[in-house]
Amino acid sequence: MRTLIVLAIAASVVGCTRWSMDHHLNNAYRAYDRGDCQRVMLELSQVDRTSRARPFIHPEVALLRGQCLERQKLYVDAAQTYEYLVQRYPQNEYAYRARARLLTLEKLGHYRQPAVASPVHTTPWR
Repeated sequence: MRTLIVLAIAASVVGCTRWSMDHHLNNAYRAYDRGDCQRVMLELSQVDRTSRARPFIHPEVALLRGQCLERQKLYVDAAQTYEYLVQRYPQNEYAYRARARLLTLEKLGHYRQPAVASPVHTTPWR
């Protein structure tokens, strides 16, 4: 009987964490629709705190964070957020959207693809 009670309590805690994470993510989207990026960042940080054991939510959070940075005209920060998303989760739907945002930022002149350094091969001095 005790085992059943412990399992029920554990299941309810997991459900509460999931509900809390969804609640904060929904609040972040509502705040984004209103244009309140400070509230979006607060809600997303709360999602991050409750979702450490659930990495599947991180790409969605990163994309929304990048869009809010972009809305605040922090284009470099937004581009770095999008680049992180593309590098960390390359096959994810949100990485696809991040690539599209990077292309849009580039076309608007707010982002330039970073130059790739390559070593120069020279002959040694004699």
